[in-house]
Amino acid sequence: MTAVVKHATRKPLEITNATAEQARARNSRLREQFPPRTAERWWSQTAQSSEETLRHLTAPPFLPAANGTRAGRRRGVTKLLHWLSSQPGDTWQQRWMATGAEGLCGAAWVELPQRWLSERGPSPSHDREDLTSGLLMLICGDVIRPALPWMLTRTHRYLASVMAEVRDPDGFARLHQLAAAGPASSRKDAQIAATRIATLLACKGGRIGDITVGDCVELVDNQRRVHARGGQKKVDFYLRLRAMGIFPEDAPATIRAFGLALGQLSIEELVDRYPIQSQPVRDVIVDYLRERQPSLDFASLDAISRTLAGLFWARIEALSPGIDSLRLPPAVALAWKDDLKVKKRAVVGSDGKSVEVTSPRLNAKDELMRVRAFYLDIAQWAAEEPARWGPWAVPCPISDDEIHKAKERKRRKARMDQRTRERLPVLPILVSTTDRRRREAAGLLQAAGDTEPGALIPGTGGALRRAIAPKAAGHLIWAEEISSGRRRNLTYEEEEAFWAFATIEVLRLTGVRNEELLELTHHSVTQYRLPSTGEVVPLLQIAPSKTDTERLLLVSPGLADVLSAIISRLRGLSGAVPLVAAYDVREKVWNPPMPLLFQRGIGSEHRAFTPTAIRKLLINALAATGLTNADGEALSFSPHDFRRIFVTDAIMNGLPPHIAQVICGHKNIDTTIGYKAVYPVETIEAHRAFIARRRASRPSEEYRIPTEEEWDAFLAHFEKRKVSIGTCARAFGSPCIHEHACVRCSLLRPDPAQRARLAEIRDNLIARIAEAEREGWLGEVEGLQISLAGAEEKLRQLDRGHGQHTAVDLGIPTTRGDR
Repeated sequence: MTAVVKHATRKPLEITNATAEQARARNSRLREQFPPRTAERWWSQTAQSSEETLRHLTAPPFLPAANGTRAGRRRGVTKLLHWLSSQPGDTWQQRWMATGAEGLCGAAWVELPQRWLSERGPSPSHDREDLTSGLLMLICGDVIRPALPWMLTRTHRYLASVMAEVRDPDGFARLHQLAAAGPASSRKDAQIAATRIATLLACKGGRIGDITVGDCVELVDNQRRVHARGGQKKVDFYLRLRAMGIFPEDAPATIRAFGLALGQLSIEELVDRYPIQSQPVRDVIVDYLRERQPSLDFASLDAISRTLAGLFWARIEALSPGIDSLRLPPAVALAWKDDLKVKKRAVVGSDGKSVEVTSPRLNAKDELMRVRAFYLDIAQWAAEEPARWGPWAVPCPISDDEIHKAKERKRRKARMDQRTRERLPVLPILVSTTDRRRREAAGLLQAAGDTEPGALIPGTGGALRRAIAPKAAGHLIWAEEISSGRRRNLTYEEEEAFWAFATIEVLRLTGVRNEELLELTHHSVTQYRLPSTGEVVPLLQIAPSKTDTERLLLVSPGLADVLSAIISRLRGLSGAVPLVAAYDVREKVWNPPMPLLFQRGIGSEHRAFTPTAIRKLLINALAATGLTNADGEALSFSPHDFRRIFVTDAIMNGLPPHIAQVICGHKNIDTTIGYKAVYPVETIEAHRAFIARRRASRPSEEYRIPTEEEWDAFLAHFEKRKVSIGTCARAFGSPCIHEHACVRCSLLRPDPAQRARLAEIRDNLIARIAEAEREGWLGEVEGLQISLAGAEEKLRQLDRGHGQHTAVDLGIPTTRGDR
């Protein structure tokens, strides 16, 4: 029912979509590099006579095995040729265009020849079916080539199969072999892709090997224009053609590079986004940005252009029409500064009317700093090039006092500290809930996969049953709620739960930025061999991002578990992580294909996660926890919150700030100290106290080669760590703070083999507590309860760690030269 509604709501061909026109203008250089084939006006098949065309289309390979089908196609071709012969033109293509049939969507074109034939004689009841079969023969026989927009409004049940028989048997055979080598769940996608490819042959002529990258781009542009359905299936055909090797090597890895991403704009295009009336001022802004372009990345260049052209000069012209000088009248400058302090946006009220709402602009001083830099740079350049910049060197309307940000920095620090204080205590809840959600989703998907369609899913208490979805993609498993009848995509739920878990774990265990998370690849997992012991240490290589500084992070056991789960999930049949071409949303460029760790399959294409997708994962994960803030609203986490929590937690647990600075990749230690949710004085004092304690505990005379007696004492200390229920992890030379009450000590690492002994100790403590309460020995109850709590915690620690530390081969990747 849904598909019928979507099909019925398509807009007529003459109504164009503005976004389609914008898409054609995007990535003009790439489109110029890969143009589509131009429509031919003449070719041999369309210039044949009526007798030659009929003879050609009723001879092999146009003869189907079924007699009824063969007769119907012959009748249809005869009637269509008779109808087209009445139209003006020298070729069948010209006559077809003269009919105006392509002005009618879908199957409505049949009414034109049917009406013409009925006026000239009796109309059999099967005229409509014959005409449709006849048109299929004319198209597959390359007699006529309809336009792409019109072809996309029609259904083509037999187009691919007939094209495979009469036009390009070898090409479609290779396409079929490619589909057979893929998973069985993608067979339906392969059929749709074959129809898209056959549509290109119908409209452009030739064979599959003649299809160009530009032809595919033109098809996708027209799909957007006529709202053709299919989702990812709209572009799946491009991936299959590229896999067949018919495109050049420099063809983009995905067709989305031609329209779904804006690409880098030139400086003129960045400035001309805003209606600047004064051409001289517009030109000086362009020249200024061009001067600064070599030292800026595209994101910074984009931000400065928005400030100078949009927030600054476009608003100055609105306040003072006709102004053409950077020397601003004091009244105009003051009005602009007041206007800059607030943001205005239109919202729809409860009555349906649009209302303008204002809010403070938090980065107003940042915008002022960019404008002030604009004036000061021009003044400095005027001394070096007076002829070029001298006419524009005027007093800056923004004083130095107006851009002081000490108070704003304190307020921002207070806001960020408050966010960290709210989120740090509840992080364990988020982590445990996300892990439980992942396990439950995986178990439900496994149970549903083992259940026959229509049967109840075990373990759901009769609340869910395996849904019967014959039109769903083969790799998806659907369930239906018994009470409400609502359908649930269990495959999607499991995928979302897993990636939410992986995102949260990697962010909290590494403290990386969001863009660094999305740039992690299989090659990021590396190793280092300690020269002293020869031990191999796993490391995670963080690619340069914000500070253009590469760094290495130590992979903890927990992080290793998460990375191994990600890599195991992504590995295909070949054992390699798929290569994905990702779009950099900041730099507006496509990166080369890389084995990204954060990628997912959409249809038959692997796509990299985007920042928006990461935010959605966090929102859904937090919704499952039910956590709220002090105002009772749903608590939100941004990817950067995990970075601040990581720094705060590390420094609070004794990590020196300068080490945290290196781990986080900060250029300035003040940035690292600012991330910790405490006052800077407290951090500095804590750091100094740490250094003083280290100097006191490690006097200079100890930094020498130890004697044999000292080394034997050191080794003997570790031999004394072994106790009946595990191993003591206290530092060398430190006394036991619990007076050898090991079951209470947090430094005890219980041995899984001694779980039975721990359970026996717990049961004995319970019995002793009961005896003490019964006999009135209240002095012993409190101490026994502390010991009982310690024993139960050790048992829970063993249960949590059970099965989570199995060795997994991460598959250290090799360079291309080593393969």
